[in-house]
Amino acid sequence: MGTVLLVVLAAGVAAVVVTRLVRAGRIEARAERARLAREAGREARRSLDAVWEMDDRRFEEYVAELCRRDGCTDVRRVGGAGDLGADVTGRLPDGRRFVIQCKRYAKHRTVGSRDLQTFNGTARAEHGADTPVFVASCVFTKPARDFAARHRLCLIDVDLLGFWNSGTPLTSFLDLDIGRSGTNRRLRPDRD
Repeated sequence: MGTVLLVVLAAGVAAVVVTRLVRAGRIEARAERARLAREAGREARRSLDAVWEMDDRRFEEYVAELCRRDGCTDVRRVGGAGDLGADVTGRLPDGRRFVIQCKRYAKHRTVGSRDLQTFNGTARAEHGADTPVFVASCVFTKPARDFAARHRLCLIDVDLLGFWNSGTPLTSFLDLDIGRSGTNRRLRPDRD
């Protein structure tokens, strides 16, 4: 009887140890995934140094190039005076028409809801967009993100732009929950 009790006790202790090791492993794995995600975000942002050096026209061409890379067709840079909010137009690989408004701002600036309201008023009505996309080299304010979520606008801020630049396809961003993705915290300006 004593041997059986000893075996049961040893099995119980082993189960507790294994459970704690598994739990510690899961905690460590979660922490590592979070660290890797933070590092990927930093690396994606570092890859955008050239973007902040571009003028507005070159930024629009850069966005058009990313669309072509991702298999979009009929891609045209149409931005300029009187563009009514359309800087890049084309068709997604599945055939839906997209219209992109580009804002190449300094990294410490933000895009507010007024810009999105203007774009929303023309993207579908004037340009026939199935998928309106607003790309910015900075972040969007919280009211802008809330507006975009209500009106089904795809927002690509500086963080997502870094991932797009690094190879994530445009279609990966189209169904993100704008109210929960990204950040509205400004980046610090570069010091000369």
